[in-house]
Amino acid sequence: MEAEDRRATERSTMGPVECVVLAFPGERLKVAAVTAVGELRRAGQVRLIDSLVVVRSVTGEVSTSELVEYEEYDEATAEIGPEANLLGPEDAAEAAETLEPGSCALMLLVEHVWAARAAEAIREAGGRIAGTVRIAPDLVEEARHAYREAVAAAAVGRG
Repeated sequence: MEAEDRRATERSTMGPVECVVLAFPGERLKVAAVTAVGELRRAGQVRLIDSLVVVRSVTGEVSTSELVEYEEYDEATAEIGPEANLLGPEDAAEAAETLEPGSCALMLLVEHVWAARAAEAIREAGGRIAGTVRIAPDLVEEARHAYREAVAAAAVGRG
């Protein structure tokens, strides 16, 4: 009963969970990329729930493996808990469709720990997260640039 109560508490205070697919050229992940994920985990920004490595060979064949199978990434994956294996073959197939031959992807199922307190407060107020939209950084930069230009043009027009 105690373990069940703890899991219920964890669910109620859990931050948003997202599946992120990071694609790389070549058939082997770069240690620096996995290390960066480990740094986010250690800083308490994200909790790594599960991960999967997807490789599309130069001949187009797709293979998958768990990130925890690679010793060089032990530090990044140190705290993947019993929730592991939530990403499966269907997820891998979907990620593989986005890959060019001779490339690989790291699929990460992450909890945004930094948002857990806000999510809890929203739930306590009777609210819910109704949706999210991921916006590409280059589109945000384009919008910022257009805004700066509009402000500058308006300033010149008043001058």
